[in-house]
Amino acid sequence: MKSRKPLQGGPKSVLVIGASTGYGLSSRIAAAFGSGAATLGIFFERPAEGDKPASPGWYNTVAFHEEARKAKLKAVSINGDAFSPELKSQVIEAIKAKMPNGKVDLIVYSLASPRRTDPKTGETHKSVLKPVGQSFHAKNLDTDRKVVNDVTLEAATPEDVHNTVKVMGGEDWELWMEALDSAGVLSEGAQTVAYSYIGPQVTWPIYKDGTIGKAKENLEQAGQRIDAILKMHRGRAFVSVNKAVVTQASSAIPVVPLYVSLLFKVMKPAGTHEGCIEQIQRLFEKQMYNGNALEFDDAGRVRLDDLEMKPEIQKAVFDVWPKVTTETLDTYGDFAGYQSDFLKNFGFGLAGVDYEQATEVERPIVDA
Repeated sequence: MKSRKPLQGGPKSVLVIGASTGYGLSSRIAAAFGSGAATLGIFFERPAEGDKPASPGWYNTVAFHEEARKAKLKAVSINGDAFSPELKSQVIEAIKAKMPNGKVDLIVYSLASPRRTDPKTGETHKSVLKPVGQSFHAKNLDTDRKVVNDVTLEAATPEDVHNTVKVMGGEDWELWMEALDSAGVLSEGAQTVAYSYIGPQVTWPIYKDGTIGKAKENLEQAGQRIDAILKMHRGRAFVSVNKAVVTQASSAIPVVPLYVSLLFKVMKPAGTHEGCIEQIQRLFEKQMYNGNALEFDDAGRVRLDDLEMKPEIQKAVFDVWPKVTTETLDTYGDFAGYQSDFLKNFGFGLAGVDYEQATEVERPIVDA
């Protein structure tokens, strides 16, 4: 892992909530190796037990710490339930004791969880992937069998919407920022960002207009309230709308894997394809730091999906949408690229790794 030219005015003390995979891990890497930042990563991963391996995010964090140590960068990690008040208190104490000046200047909120226990009521809420208002029928890709088929999803109940908003909305982000502000661990000018997705119209019934979309609306509303708090410290809060990538979470959303496969087939030859790390590097280099100003859309969001949503890209994808079948998937889509990205999320298919060799299952996370 090579250090880049340091970001001008880049972050120096960063808290990443949801730091072990995807956009959260990419944010931690970009801040540490792009700006020399000390990082505190929060996640909920399974450590190894006997001969039972740990979860992929655990090993991701082990690798991050090893690279941070080589680069002489401070890295602290805490494994636990980020939704709980107890972990928030533990993190605040860690910031005071271990982070530069006892404060943080960037807070990345990138949690992906199927359930959350409300700290006030003790009730556990579970999120669902459903359309709102009416059932939804569309073309889909069964990635396990590499089969293009149809999927029908029944409409969400009001309780489904409520539960999904409680899990995936902005309530916990707001609780984190209120706790950090009250504890006095926010630097002057501190910024916070949460990540979202909008996507093309074909995915809207299940995403933008579905239960997830309702949660993302709530996230944006929370961001506006947090922004009002941070402006008192000359800082700000915002939501970044990112492009479609292959993550464990996105792979579970009907229609999205087929769209992503077709999108990759168009964006890669165009030279505009980005993964998580390229997206976050661009956010830091072109918008948040290096003397740049954030660029917002009409709804006050930063749009990192701008390359994906270019009219010519979208037209190319949906010109072939009616033509794609199981038999034509490899012609019109990049299923191999999709599958490769998915496997790499779990540590498989990586160049230079001999998967026949024995490896140490128990790998501790040691602060750097």
